[in-house]
Amino acid sequence: MRPRPPVNGRGIFSGTGLIITGLAATLAALIFPIWSYADRSGTGVDVLNAQTVSTKYGPLSALDREFVTKVRLAGLWELPAGQQALQKGTTQAVRTAGQHLVEGHTFLDERVRDVASQLGLALPNEPNDQQKQWLATLSSAQGVEYDRQFANILRIAHGKVFSVVAQVRATTRNSLVRALADDANTTVLDHIKILEATGYVDWDALAQEMASGSTPPITNTPGPPGPTTDPTPAVPVTPSASPTYSLPPPATSPPPSES
Repeated sequence: MRPRPPVNGRGIFSGTGLIITGLAATLAALIFPIWSYADRSGTGVDVLNAQTVSTKYGPLSALDREFVTKVRLAGLWELPAGQQALQKGTTQAVRTAGQHLVEGHTFLDERVRDVASQLGLALPNEPNDQQKQWLATLSSAQGVEYDRQFANILRIAHGKVFSVVAQVRATTRNSLVRALADDANTTVLDHIKILEATGYVDWDALAQEMASGSTPPITNTPGPPGPTTDPTPAVPVTPSASPTYSLPPPATSPPPSES
């Protein structure tokens, strides 16, 4: 009897089958880590998208860049508002608040320009349209009405930015932005306290504005009457020489000194 020829391998055990199986395993090994990594909390699109860029100071997110721009914009309108308060304020408390704005935003503007330069970020050179309207409102107000508008517009604006600063400080992974947030945090808190010390802050209106998320008023609207016969605010005009802060001192310099 003639011997039977050897049977070639079939199925996955054949040469072709082994090659196909190996290729499929390699492809699965490549795909699975990508799928698994993107599905993990905190390591998905929010971290890996094109809006976050790498710098030698740590990742720079879209929120980080927005924060740097907002610090610059704040100084572009709050610094002239403070200078104006030194001239138009009818009480020492309002003029003191104006001095704090001038000193605080002079300091922060220098800091933010330095940070932007190191990170290669472009900064605006004039206030936005909303901020220009606020300045126009303050420019048209006179006397006690000016004091009231100044205290309330600036207090509401600082209250809104305070929460933004806290969010950036809590989430940023960039060391330059973190240090800038430290300085902004201390400066904004100082301004909040000195504005409240004018005695003109309308607390009910403030609560409504903060709850609604709307912007500070830009027109002369009815509000609490300012002092008439007695110009003394309801709270001390001059803050203490060494304000007590609930947060650490700024990262690079002390808070603005009082005039």
